[in-house]
Amino acid sequence: MYGKVPAVRDLSLTVRRGEFLTILGPSGSGKTTTLMLLAGFEAPSAGDILIAGQSVAAVPSYRRDQGIVFQSYALFPHLTVAGNLEFPLEMRGVNAADRKIRVGRMLERVHLRDFGGRMPSQLSGGQQQRVALARALIADPPFLLLDEPLGALDRNLREQMQIEMKSLHKEFGITTVCVTHDQEEALTLSDRIVVMRSGRIEQIDTPEALYDRPATCFVAKFLGEANILEEPDFRIEFDSAQPSGTVGMIRPERIRIVAPKESKRSDADRRQSVTGTVDDMIYAGPLRKYHVRVGGTVLIVREHVAAGQPTFRPGDEVRLDWLRSDVRFVAA
Repeated sequence: MYGKVPAVRDLSLTVRRGEFLTILGPSGSGKTTTLMLLAGFEAPSAGDILIAGQSVAAVPSYRRDQGIVFQSYALFPHLTVAGNLEFPLEMRGVNAADRKIRVGRMLERVHLRDFGGRMPSQLSGGQQQRVALARALIADPPFLLLDEPLGALDRNLREQMQIEMKSLHKEFGITTVCVTHDQEEALTLSDRIVVMRSGRIEQIDTPEALYDRPATCFVAKFLGEANILEEPDFRIEFDSAQPSGTVGMIRPERIRIVAPKESKRSDADRRQSVTGTVDDMIYAGPLRKYHVRVGGTVLIVREHVAAGQPTFRPGDEVRLDWLRSDVRFVAA
């Protein structure tokens, strides 16, 4: 509770041993509060938190055997890289000789073998992130908590660290809960994703299922782009009866854009076809994104750029078609 406002409501969540679970949602959705509850920085006003069947709701953070990585890294500025890694081992009573061996192995693992004597201020952002991860993992905690771990990095470095984090998780097999607002990061790293909205869980599933079969309009639009086919200016053709309280949804990359006179495909009997006018074309390197107006409805189309592929400009007449089976029903 923040004052009289509940930050998290009716939350029931089970994290499986060894999985990488990401909590995803916009600002104010309750994802960070959920992580703070798991970490012991906040106490639940009701309910319980169990780890391996034992209640920890009343156990302070410093008494929980856990690894935590913050967006700011929270490295000790007065300690060297090796000193930062030694600290959690020293707190657990590991002797000096063993600490030195384990620190050396961990620095080797995160590709910082020659950086043990440096201070955190002498490292790049990516190197500081590696140190923070290494410090969280070195004591072999039963679970790891990540709070926007890559948020401070630029795009290219963030993508590199996603690969590194995925490799570390596979190697250590540690149960991991990560909070982020970055959809791409969640899709790349996670075994399962929890999408939160207004303090509640909207949907939990694998990345593939959430993207391909979202349960609600909110999930469809939050996890990638989506064309919500709610009262469009053309008749939507479905393969099955539309459930009550739902609308059709199709992902932009499932729609094909061609010139009006181009011959139809061999599977045309399973496709829906409409004609429209290009409102806008956005070039994004390997992708082109079109906004196509069909009557009063604007559809987003995304296609990979390929050699010899035609480019359509604003004002061009085009034909769009898609497999009827690619339309999903989502709760309005």
